[in-house]
Amino acid sequence: MTDYAVRHRTTYTYGRDVAFSRLVAHLAPRATPMQQTHGFALTITPTPLYAFSRPDYFGNRTDWFTIDGAHDVLDVLAESRVSVGAGPTFDADAGPSWESVRAAIETPSDGAALDAVQYAFDTQLTAVNASVVAYARPSFPRGRSLYACVRDLNTRIYRDFTYDGEATDTTTSVARAIELRAGVCQDFAHVGVACMRAMGLAARYVSGYLLTHPPPGKERLVGADASHAWFSAWIPTLGWIDFDPTNDVLPGREHITTAWGRDFADVSPIHGIVTGGSASEIDVAVDVVALGA
Repeated sequence: MTDYAVRHRTTYTYGRDVAFSRLVAHLAPRATPMQQTHGFALTITPTPLYAFSRPDYFGNRTDWFTIDGAHDVLDVLAESRVSVGAGPTFDADAGPSWESVRAAIETPSDGAALDAVQYAFDTQLTAVNASVVAYARPSFPRGRSLYACVRDLNTRIYRDFTYDGEATDTTTSVARAIELRAGVCQDFAHVGVACMRAMGLAARYVSGYLLTHPPPGKERLVGADASHAWFSAWIPTLGWIDFDPTNDVLPGREHITTAWGRDFADVSPIHGIVTGGSASEIDVAVDVVALGA
């Protein structure tokens, strides 16, 4: 396994004092079959009036905190230690056909299928329309294994969409992303999720981090990493399998999972309610460091 130290700092600077902040964060890595967590610390400035942690509906750790007092800067620093192993590998035709998986979701007969059903429905950000169905269908020919279908879909998104940080924002719908054929990792993950659901299948949105590498001959820049997102498909006999359409890979040793849900809105790194203040500037700095490298 590869050991990592992760630092994720978010700083909000407000034009005028904020009177009250009530926020929730999804910043702690979660334990998975491929990932072990060794420590997590959250440092918030100014010091919250009160703070607590609990699992959310999807089993992700959430940190809730309230700041009751005037402040024009809010700084949230999350520090983690985690170990990540290699992802699974499968033959191209591994697992059942996509039609049989769709039937299992339509009439669930066991706990795994019942759990998957909740990830088969539309959300506001992943609502299916005719353009989503039209984009999804070529990856799902009759009788093909679901694993092969999703590998094909993953590659098509990678080839068909342009990475453009200015094209979309966190509220962009999947229909708009398909229209633009552009976006960022959040959009590409939403396209994968929505295409799966368009075919009657279950997929969940996964947030986390990706170890990045500087260009050859260049030094690594501190704070230059970023949060990342991908999607996961439910494939009976194989389990939940992750796919990263931004890079056309199956996540492995260089992907660190923090949370999963139905879409980005379920696992936003930090969100909540702020009373008072004015326009704010947000600065995010992420460092993912392989220990011992």
